[in-house]
Amino acid sequence: MSIPMPIERESRLQAWQVLLGGICALVLTIGLARFAYTPLLPQMHTQAGLGVADGGMLAAINYAGYMSGALLAAWIESPIWRQRLYSWGLPLALVITALMGLSTQFGVWALSRYVGGLCGAAGMLLGSGLVQGWLMRSGRRPELGLYFVGLGLGIVVSALGAMGMTGLNLGWAAQWQGFALLGLAFLIPAWAWRPPVPPPVVKAANGAAPSRRWMALMVAAYFCAGWGFVINATFTVAIVEKQPLLAGQGPWAWLLVGLAATPAVFVWDRIARRTGDVGALLIAFGVQIVGVLLPMLAGGLIASLLGALLYGATFIGIVSLTLALVGRRSPANPGKAMARLTLSYGVAQVSAPALTGRMVEASGSFDAALWLTAAVLAAGMLALVGVLRESR
Repeated sequence: MSIPMPIERESRLQAWQVLLGGICALVLTIGLARFAYTPLLPQMHTQAGLGVADGGMLAAINYAGYMSGALLAAWIESPIWRQRLYSWGLPLALVITALMGLSTQFGVWALSRYVGGLCGAAGMLLGSGLVQGWLMRSGRRPELGLYFVGLGLGIVVSALGAMGMTGLNLGWAAQWQGFALLGLAFLIPAWAWRPPVPPPVVKAANGAAPSRRWMALMVAAYFCAGWGFVINATFTVAIVEKQPLLAGQGPWAWLLVGLAATPAVFVWDRIARRTGDVGALLIAFGVQIVGVLLPMLAGGLIASLLGALLYGATFIGIVSLTLALVGRRSPANPGKAMARLTLSYGVAQVSAPALTGRMVEASGSFDAALWLTAAVLAAGMLALVGVLRESR
């Protein structure tokens, strides 16, 4: 696994193979190794004795692993090691998915979630860089929007998998094993069509860098986006299932998230062409606030499903627009700028689910946590308004 692919193989790979392999890698390292936890969380509450607070803590541990992976990705400059770590993350994602169903010990679950976070960073950060680099070296347009389709597709796969296995009356542990087996179908193309080891990095010449204030505001806005993302990613199914008349409908909400997220990158790219990147981000934040509050204010299945739809339609657009904007504004070292934002996003992903789990256990309701999430997203919009003023 650790032996880099020969450079001559690069010419034999087609663009569709590299992109499809990357999409499969995202489904594997994030869709299954991370997102399968969301539809299975209610069953782990009822069948495995997992408390709400501990469920939130496991999500926080997962994002702690993701942050660790982001730090590692920002620190390692060797092309060989970047490709090597990406390659290791693919089969490891299967192993830690299977591990979740092999024990009822919190420590084992915590280990799985932490390593799963590392795998997610490999797929999201290392994988996107390798795929984009290969496309550029091959003279093709570096269209990473198609690559990020893997995020939405991963949610769809996790939702349909959970619905199908629940229909077969499989318990929570068997479903984790089922997801690991399902992951084999994605591991094969992800492994076979990995981008080869890129050539050594040539440091870019000095270029114009954004002001410290501009970057600080973007970091603050992305922290708020991370808060909004993780609350929905962790608790969407649980929020629906907690309503007495909606028991058993949670996986449908999660499926809608994935169906909305899959084409969302292309939609937000078109919006950004008309409004500018920051304008599109402001719209996305506002729509996500509506999606967060809908299940609480309106109630019922339609409001819950519409909230899930709005969340799915916005979170991936926020990620792609933000990283693209910061990368363009930091031509001398876009990777470093993106890493700073990723760490900010990760801080929110670690703190938000742990705090939310405690709030829900204390109050017996998600209402206060959803109001807090909406307030954090509103603060992110204020930061983006500051970015607009700073850019003038």
